[in-house]
Amino acid sequence: MAVDAADGKLIWNEEVFLQKAADAPKIHKKNSHASPTIVFSEGQLIAHFGHRGSACLDAGSGSILWRNSELKYAPVHGNGGSPVIVDDLVIFNADAASDPAVIALSKKTGKLQWKFARQSGAQRKFSFSTPLLIEVDGKRQLITPGSGVVNALDPVSGVEIWRFNYDQGYSVVPRPIFTQGLVVLSTGYDSPRALAIRPDGKGDVTATHLAWEITKRAPHNPSMVAVGDLLYMVADNGVMSCVEAKSGEVVWEERACGPISASLLHAGGKIYLQDEAGLGVVVKAGRMFQIISKNDLKERSLASVSVCDQHLIIRTLEHLYRIGTR
Repeated sequence: MAVDAADGKLIWNEEVFLQKAADAPKIHKKNSHASPTIVFSEGQLIAHFGHRGSACLDAGSGSILWRNSELKYAPVHGNGGSPVIVDDLVIFNADAASDPAVIALSKKTGKLQWKFARQSGAQRKFSFSTPLLIEVDGKRQLITPGSGVVNALDPVSGVEIWRFNYDQGYSVVPRPIFTQGLVVLSTGYDSPRALAIRPDGKGDVTATHLAWEITKRAPHNPSMVAVGDLLYMVADNGVMSCVEAKSGEVVWEERACGPISASLLHAGGKIYLQDEAGLGVVVKAGRMFQIISKNDLKERSLASVSVCDQHLIIRTLEHLYRIGTR
């Protein structure tokens, strides 16, 4: 769907894939078959629906330019990870119930360009994370977490550069971040840990490249943010932590909101949280915990906040809001 950003009126509504209820895989109560975020590039939209496939649409008209539904797999709890665009590739994680993989499609045609078969010792293979493109010593790396392992790949070829194993962590949701020269991620269920990994290794770096680890209050679902030399994360119960990005030393831990699934957003020295009950909380970035304001929409809210100009776009169970100064 496309709506006018000024007044919220519907511009176009295009069915991309049909998912009939009778044969739809089961989903988690916090998930859907359409959880991945759309990517915009050069007047086009890349819409990814996990096991149903991916498609490219014209942003202006909504007309479908290509569809790829050939790469089918059995999801668990629905779909999650969003695609990223690297040059002329659309890349996404396909961490299914079995045979997890990372997949790259042509942005122009939707045809398969490469497929990386993920290997790990995790018994539960499914995860929902989104890859992150970084640059290390002048060379690009695609950081892609899955169950039990995070892989760094050459984004053009899909060849592995390094990997770090974290045992049985599964259903990994948060997107990794890159700050102070470290890749920071959460290891997923059942007991998430926040790990900081030096990305300058080759092959298996599990025993050599861990910079620090936090075992308490790491997120199951919300992605972290970094502001300067500090890193912020919020556990799913609403307890927020500020840590030194280089060392992992905790600066403060405070309750910021109720149970939360949405990722953190940083803008203008402020960190925005949106909890599952619809409460929006604004926290000042810094070494002292300070809540600046709150705004309660009083409606179930799981999606991460996005930005339109100087305003926030918030999706709840029944509504789409644009919030900001007029």
